[in-house]
Amino acid sequence: MLLSKTSEYALQALIYLAAQPPGEPVLSREISEYLRVPGQYLAKILQELAKRGVLESYKGRGGGFVLRSGAEQMNILEVVEVVEGHPFGQECVLGLKACADETACPVHYAWKPIKAQVIDLLSRQTIGTMAEAVRGGQYRIYLPGGPELRLRPVREPASR
Repeated sequence: MLLSKTSEYALQALIYLAAQPPGEPVLSREISEYLRVPGQYLAKILQELAKRGVLESYKGRGGGFVLRSGAEQMNILEVVEVVEGHPFGQECVLGLKACADETACPVHYAWKPIKAQVIDLLSRQTIGTMAEAVRGGQYRIYLPGGPELRLRPVREPASR
């Protein structure tokens, strides 16, 4: 709706990863199957998030993606900025090239206070708090009729 598909998929994947036990790599295939999103598209998004320091990527057997330390504190706006490369809300709601107080589109002044509220809301929602709500069963990030959230078991440290 307000966000691109790329941003939507990135947020959903980050919430899924944050809902898993810390440090446990998850394959992009597992995430795409759970979210029911195109696998190759999601893999590219996850690789870009790793390149930009949001995720760690491990290759080979036992590999996958893991949230970097502190990434769960990112809010929706920060994720969108990382994914899109520019701050949320700078574009015209009608898609015009230039829309500001000086060059206002027909809905600029009506949208401006609503946009401020949306930005405030999105800046208060962190990946970690959303993942906690999903883990607790308050919300879902899968399609109706899809699988329940699969939490990986926490592995016991190997004994010596």
